Amino acid sequence: MIEAMRDIGYSLESAVADIIDNSITARASAVDVRFGWHDTGAWIGIIDDGEGMSPSVLREAMRPGTRNPLESRSKDDLGRFGLGLKTASFSQCRRLTVLTRHNGIESAARWDLDYVAETDKWTLQRPVGGELALMPCFSELGPQGTLVMWENIDRLEFDGRDERGHQQLNEQMAVVREHVARIFHRFIGGERGYAKLAMRLNMAEVPPFDPFNEKSAATQLLQEERVVTKAGDVRLQAYVLPHHSKVTQAEYQRLAGTEGYLRNQGFYVYRNRRLIVWGTWFRLAAQEELTKLARVKVDIPNTQDASWAIDVRKSRARPPAAVRARMKQIVERIRSSAKRPYTHRGTPVSAGPTAAVWQRRVFNDAVRYEVNHEHPLVADLRADLDNDTRPRLDAVLRMVGEAFPAAIFFSDYATNPRALEPATCDVGALVTLARLIAAANPGIDQRGLTDLLRDIEPFAAWPKELDKVARDALHGRT
Repeated sequence: MIEAMRDIGYSLESAVADIIDNSITARASAVDVRFGWHDTGAWIGIIDDGEGMSPSVLREAMRPGTRNPLESRSKDDLGRFGLGLKTASFSQCRRLTVLTRHNGIESAARWDLDYVAETDKWTLQRPVGGELALMPCFSELGPQGTLVMWENIDRLEFDGRDERGHQQLNEQMAVVREHVARIFHRFIGGERGYAKLAMRLNMAEVPPFDPFNEKSAATQLLQEERVVTKAGDVRLQAYVLPHHSKVTQAEYQRLAGTEGYLRNQGFYVYRNRRLIVWGTWFRLAAQEELTKLARVKVDIPNTQDASWAIDVRKSRARPPAAVRARMKQIVERIRSSAKRPYTHRGTPVSAGPTAAVWQRRVFNDAVRYEVNHEHPLVADLRADLDNDTRPRLDAVLRMVGEAFPAAIFFSDYATNPRALEPATCDVGALVTLARLIAAANPGIDQRGLTDLLRDIEPFAAWPKELDKVARDALHGRT
């Protein structure tokens, strides 16, 4: 049976998270995930300073399926089926050792799958004394708490035990670090009424990754929604993340995560403050570029486990019909709010005084971008041309518009929008263009030219430079 339990589908990071669930349930204030190498290969240990277990509780914990998933649990319990310790561990290693200290009593138990296969007996070993002292991290466990040690790790692939193998382990543990920072960010960051959890990876602090950027003044919060069900209340809090112009580039990229904004939009389901599922609209809406800043926190209690079909790995959930119907009603309001940072940032030429270089035109369902012939610089140039030459310019401008690289632009903007913004103002180029505007307006003074430029692209993008541009343009003209 234990061999069958190895193939439930855990990844390394989800398996480690399952062990940390037990530490949090045991009221740990600190968890340290350790890893390294010894003679038999790589090892991973999870150490906490929680309540620990008595010998009888440890024996029960090492028995598969020790809890009925329908059994009533403490409201802070992160467990589900009583399988997590075993299934998560066996998904990664062939030898699981648990050392725990509770009320001054030390207990240890071990499942060794190779020993079980060799003896053909389901024997739970009880390592003691010197044998325990040789185990990695033995000396790191405090007077109270638990150490879960994985050895004979056979589900991770390494190219030997040399420097390359060590690098591969480091890379996989970096993924664990990122996963833990996201899954347990509300524990690590702390919330009102709850103590903070100190999370470390090889003794290095793991900072929380808050996907909602709640501490930023630029993040928009929508009104919280509450859905009342027989199994407990479900709370939904929607956020709209800041447009890239409202935060630093480093913060914008950090909030994107490794999957990017497009994949990370949608619902974030938390069970007892522990993240279960994220980056999905549950087929209530499509993941679109314009809504990539929308994220919705969904809080459910563990009394909702059956209703939400929480699986053994606590990595899958499905909203029940009653909640899903309510979610569908509010998702459009949430999504329309998320579109505002994009659709409201640019003003159509027809809705304001700024003379834009480009015009967006809609023909039935087709959208096309054209060079604006009414732009002062373009209009002045066209007016200077004779009737034979002007159509040639119009043809060239039409070609420029039709060749607009929309697909490439969309890809670049979605990946790194700040890269499309000029880092510095090219004052020289603006002065050259401003001289053309001044030449078309004989007798205009510096103040008048500055005011005129303020409503014309590309000058409008650089309001702080306009006095200098106007002065240099007029100085060069006289």
